[in-house]
Amino acid sequence: MLVIDPKVYSLIKVAETGSYTRAAEQLSLTQPAVSQHIRALEGELGIRIFERVNNELRITHEGETAIKYAKRMLSLYNNLQRDLTSEKRQLTQLTVGITHTAESNAISEALAKYVNNHEGVTVKIITDTLSNLYDKVKNYELDFAIVEGKLNHPSLRYLMLDTDCLVLAVSPNHRLAKQSMVTISALKKEKMILRLPDSSTRNLFVSSLESQNMSIDDFNVIMEIDNIATIKDLIRRDFGVSVLAKSACMDELKKKKIAVLPIENLSMMREINIVYSQDFEHFETLRDIVRSYNETRGVVGDRK
Repeated sequence: MLVIDPKVYSLIKVAETGSYTRAAEQLSLTQPAVSQHIRALEGELGIRIFERVNNELRITHEGETAIKYAKRMLSLYNNLQRDLTSEKRQLTQLTVGITHTAESNAISEALAKYVNNHEGVTVKIITDTLSNLYDKVKNYELDFAIVEGKLNHPSLRYLMLDTDCLVLAVSPNHRLAKQSMVTISALKKEKMILRLPDSSTRNLFVSSLESQNMSIDDFNVIMEIDNIATIKDLIRRDFGVSVLAKSACMDELKKKKIAVLPIENLSMMREINIVYSQDFEHFETLRDIVRSYNETRGVVGDRK
């Protein structure tokens, strides 16, 4: 059986902990042994992986590249062991990435439904930013991820799960709640609570504004928050309005806790896709998850 070089484990653990001592403790090694592993790797690769700045361990640019490939090697090895174990039966362990938006819609419920329908299957869900999820898929740290839109990359493949659109979300008591649409001029007068600039929701809103020769700076953004549940809670309490994915507001819509409406002249449609590596061989698993998602949407639609 193949064996991963212990130096790889030391490299990853030092990067994760930011400390040779803590890495040694977690690996059940001595601190000098871990230090020797890093020096040996630096010698083999001809680079500096770590450097000390103000007594803090920093990763160099070359070190970032080395760590990325080390994680990829370890993920590939773990996937090899898993697939060999599962070769004659259904894939039983899945690591799935989702965005913060996906946390608030039917996707998590669909994954739970899939697990319930496939005895012996376990799913680990990791929530992260879109860019980090793509990196994790490319580095084989995730089996697949649920993402908004697509990133053109030769190693990635996509299966469309759904479509979604961005809407203005307001309190049911807000003066705009009964309107069929909000104009840009009216929106500029509102206090806005938005996702952080690195979110795909925020980026789609900004790009739609730019297509109309407008800037996010033209609006009264009073808060930027990463957590969608917090944003929806503030909207319900009428502290401001927000631009969110309609799918993330479905439960609140059904319970009449939030009202949504389109923004005039802004088309903000997007695909929701399953992205996976070209090496992922369990395509029927993805099909089953799509079926679970479609069944879940039907269940959600019938809820009172």
